[in-house]
Order: sequence, then structure tokens, then C-alpha cells
Amino acid sequence: MARRNDHSREEIHQMALDAAERIVVAEGYKGLSARKLAAAIDYTVGTLYLVFENLDDVVRQVNERTLDKLYAWLQARSGASTRPEEAVFALARAYIAYAENDAPRWNMLFEYIAAQGGALPASHLQKVGKVFGLVEAALAPLADRASATEVEQAARVLWASVHGICLLKISQRMELAGGQDAEAMSHMLIENFLRGFRSTHQAA
Repeated sequence: MARRNDHSREEIHQMALDAAERIVVAEGYKGLSARKLAAAIDYTVGTLYLVFENLDDVVRQVNERTLDKLYAWLQARSGASTRPEEAVFALARAYIAYAENDAPRWNMLFEYIAAQGGALPASHLQKVGKVFGLVEAALAPLADRASATEVEQAARVLWASVHGICLLKISQRMELAGGQDAEAMSHMLIENFLRGFRSTHQAA
């Protein structure tokens, strides 16, 4: 067992978050416990709780790391699109691909929150807002008569629908959608959504 002064508080903080991510990737979020996490970094549970409020605090910070990674992933895969419509399609493809490539951490973003209940912290909502901001930026040029609030609402409605398709794929329940391909479904969804969005909010 390491002595408390072997690492600084910040080093223990980073070690714990790294170890928590490894446990979640290997075992899913239900495999994460304070005792297992403390053992993974060779410290006591008491030392762990000098750095974090509780296990929920650890999960919150891992989730915020995941949101940062998701934002960077989406931005990198949609930024090269020259047409706003293609940027929306690219974001959907990238979102589904991220969920497939990092399913344990993607699942924890939603499953742990649902299991614990309670309000989301402001820092979490801010990072979610950055992700939605990419969708809003792609939608805004398609509707010159839409207000900022309407664009924001449209981005959230559209992405809630894309998320539903993604969830079917990750949970291996595409048979509930007739066995269709997730990317094809999201493409159809976005195509029809954009058609309606443009007709409602574009100048004649």
C-alpha cells in the first residue's frame, strides 16, 4: 500500500480518474466501486474520499471527461463539411461511431445518471451544451428566419431522436426497428427533419 505522501493530491486525483475509466471500460459502470478503485491506485478508500466527495463525484468527473472526448470527436469529424446539411449528417454518423467505439463510457453517461436520479451539475450541463452547440451551428444556416431559441430547441429535438436510434444499436435492439441499419435510419430522420425545418424557417 502506498503512503499518502507518495503522490500529491492532484496526482491521486488523476490516477483515480484514469483507473476509474479502466474499470468502467473493462467491467461497465456497475463494476466500479470505491473499494475497487482505491485498490487499483494502491491507496485506501479514506484517501480516495479526501480527493472526491463520494463515488458519485468520481463518476461525474469521468462522465465530464467523456463529454469532452465526445465533443472533440464530433468536432473533428464534422468540421470539414462545407455544406450545413452534410455537417448534420456527419455529426450523426460520428455520434453513432463514438458510441460504438466507447460503449462503456457512453453508456455510463446516461445509465448512471438515470439510476441515481437528481439534478445534473452545472458543469455537466455546460459540456452537454457544447455538444449541442455543434448541432446548432450546423442547423442555423439552414433557417434564416429561425430565432436562436428555435434553433436550440430544434437541435435538441433532432438529437434526442438520433440518440434513440443510437441506443437501439448499442443495446443490440435494431430488430425493434425492423432490423434497419442505424446510419440509414438516422439519415432518413435527418433528411425529413431538415426538410420540415427549412420549409418552416427559411425565407421564401
